[in-house]
Amino acid sequence: IARETPRLGYTQDVEHSHVRFLGNLVLNLWDCGGQEAYMESYFESQRDHIFRNVAVLIYVFDVESRQMKKDIQYFSMCIEALKANSDKFKVFCLVHKMDLVPADVRANVFAKQEGIVRDIVGDLDVTCFQTSIWDETLYRAWSQIVYSLIPNVAQLESKLSIFCNGCGADEVVIFERATFLVIAHST
Repeated sequence: IARETPRLGYTQDVEHSHVRFLGNLVLNLWDCGGQEAYMESYFESQRDHIFRNVAVLIYVFDVESRQMKKDIQYFSMCIEALKANSDKFKVFCLVHKMDLVPADVRANVFAKQEGIVRDIVGDLDVTCFQTSIWDETLYRAWSQIVYSLIPNVAQLESKLSIFCNGCGADEVVIFERATFLVIAHST
C-alpha cells in the first residue's frame, strides 16, 4: 500500500532477488542503491560484474532530486557501462514522484526529462514512464516492462484473440498470478 512506503528502507549497495512468474520465467533483479558512495563503487570496482549480460536497465529518476545533474551523469555512466559489457539490452526510465509536480506543468517536466534521456541513449531504444506510488502509473509501467520480456508474446496474443473472438467477449486479459501484472490482452 502506497501510504506504508515510508516504513521501507532505502536500498544499500546491491540487493539481489529472483522473481518467478509465468511458470518458468525468472527475473534476476539487482536493485542498486542510489547513494553516491554506492554509485561510485558500481562504476569503479564493480563495473564489469554489475553491467555484464544485462537484459534490462530500469533507471529511476526522482523528479524531486536536488542532484539531477549528478543523476543524469550516473544514468549516462550506466549506459556507457552497458554498451561496453552487454550485447543486447532494453532501457526503461521511470520519472518517479510525478504526483508532486503541479498538474499544469507535469507534461512539460516529463517531456524535458525524457528528452535528456533520449539524448544520452542516442539510437538505443528507450521507454520512459511517468510514475507515482499514489496512482496506477507505477503498476502500468511494470506491466509494460514485464510484457516486453515475455518470449513469444505475439503468439500468445494471437491465441488470446482467437479465444476472445470464440467466446464473444469484449476483452480478455491475462494477469500474472503472483504480481497481478497484465501479461497480455485482446479486445
